[in-house]
Amino acid sequence: MDFAKSMIDKLNVEQIKIELMNTAYANDQTFISRINPRILFIWYALFGIAPWFIHNEVILFGLLAATILTTIMTKVSRLILLILILGLLGQGGYLLVASLFFGGDWSILQPLLMLTVKLSVVSLASITVFCSMTPEKLSVGLLSIGVPGQVAFSISYGYRMLPLLLEEYNHVFMSYRLRGKAPSKKGILYWRSISYFIKLAVISFYPLLLSTAKRARTTVEALETKGSKNAFKNPKVKKLKLASLQMGRNDFAFLFMSILYFTVLFVTGNHYYQ
Repeated sequence: MDFAKSMIDKLNVEQIKIELMNTAYANDQTFISRINPRILFIWYALFGIAPWFIHNEVILFGLLAATILTTIMTKVSRLILLILILGLLGQGGYLLVASLFFGGDWSILQPLLMLTVKLSVVSLASITVFCSMTPEKLSVGLLSIGVPGQVAFSISYGYRMLPLLLEEYNHVFMSYRLRGKAPSKKGILYWRSISYFIKLAVISFYPLLLSTAKRARTTVEALETKGSKNAFKNPKVKKLKLASLQMGRNDFAFLFMSILYFTVLFVTGNHYYQ
């Protein structure tokens, strides 16, 4: 009970906002955060995209072990890991119940387990890569692989805006609670209270969408006055931004070890099934 109470106390809007800020900006002291973004994109292609085309259990579990290690090295927020675990358990449980309900049997557990392993590998690889880069580093990295400047800036802008939008959503939600009237009778299993809070959560999105559109318009107008449209297409500006992306010894070592591990794992997995 004490553990559950402590977890509930930590799950407030302010704490979630702090966790988001730490995830976006406070992971720049780890080993993986110092790796060149282009190397991280190549690594993500191996560990975040390739698992969808692999059905060998040995290879998938090997990739899972590697992504767990890199996630630990990234020092990811516990809140993000908790959301990931709940999502995987919820999706796996939903598919299991649906399969049994429509006439399946317990033999569905094996393919469901492999699907969960694939989702875990892809999710942990995504967390490793995108939680290791600050919005500025992610924007420059995307720009270096040919992504248009407007798209790269929009992604980094979304990173910056997310904590602010979360805080504003909480303000709108609390204002509706102050002006509204909660049900006098909670009902069986608190269904009236649950229905009331779900309604408030839904209608709170509409003012937030209006505020987001207003913020985006203000940002675009401010950037236009500074000549951002020409800067996105100017090769000199792009060259200046990419000057900070220097390849070092650690970058090549990380890429070499990743490719070597993937190759050894692939050969071992195929040999095991022969």
